[in-house]
Amino acid sequence: MNILQIKYFLILANELHFWRTAEKIFISQSTLSRQIQSLEEELGVKLFERDKRNVKLTDAGKFIQDKWTVIINELDQVHRQARKIDKGITGQVSITYPGSIAFKFLPTFLEILNTNLPELKLELTEPVDENHEKLLLNYETDIAFSRDEIKNINIDSLKLSSEPICLVVPNNHWLGEKSLNSLKELRDEKFIISGLHQKTFFSSLLRNFFIKHDFEPKTIIESDFGGMILNLVSKELGISILPLSFKIAKIQNIRFIELDEEIDLYIHWRKNEPNKTVKKVVKYAETVRVE
Repeated sequence: MNILQIKYFLILANELHFWRTAEKIFISQSTLSRQIQSLEEELGVKLFERDKRNVKLTDAGKFIQDKWTVIINELDQVHRQARKIDKGITGQVSITYPGSIAFKFLPTFLEILNTNLPELKLELTEPVDENHEKLLLNYETDIAFSRDEIKNINIDSLKLSSEPICLVVPNNHWLGEKSLNSLKELRDEKFIISGLHQKTFFSSLLRNFFIKHDFEPKTIIESDFGGMILNLVSKELGISILPLSFKIAKIQNIRFIELDEEIDLYIHWRKNEPNKTVKKVVKYAETVRVE
């Protein structure tokens, strides 16, 4: 039994069709049949029920499919990480980040990396569900910036900074810089914010913020994309709440009013990370200063 046979089995288990599977993996149908038969003989287990028309997994086959899928995914992750480590300083590092740092922190950070590690290739991803913990543990990213601390024994976290969250309003809005006494004064305002039902950290922060102030916003548009929200506010379609970092975007016709709530920025990486380049990148992140 070898990894190739296991992969053949898993593809056939998904396709449940010998001809389609053989075509997908570029071997003949007879070769595929021999490989599966050899696998069954070695295991002493019947993996598929098959006749001239149908192929289906046996109960034992379903059990093995579940277990081997996990094992093969883990092997692929290990191989992917080993290739990155082998490339060293001239290789690549994957970074995930929240959109709120794209205007201020991230450009400064990338400028520092470009100066100090000019041969390093970077892969930047803004994950929609912000599940940075899962991405790190699955070796799908090497470094994750996020607004919340990840508490996992296999991940190291470092707090980099804090900043206020702000009301974002059009320039001609009635609210002045110091005139907000209670959020309830905004009960008739139309809000453009992240969906409060979502599980992202910023949605949770907003949800708790509104609960603390006993306030339910009148949400007319839900969006997780800060750039889009800024443009909609500038068009006077509503108001929003965003981290102060977005102010650097300098969108016309909007004002930022700081609220009594702050949001943090953390950097995360795998504990005992063998890739020394990752640790260098973390050190450079600690040097970033944005005003």
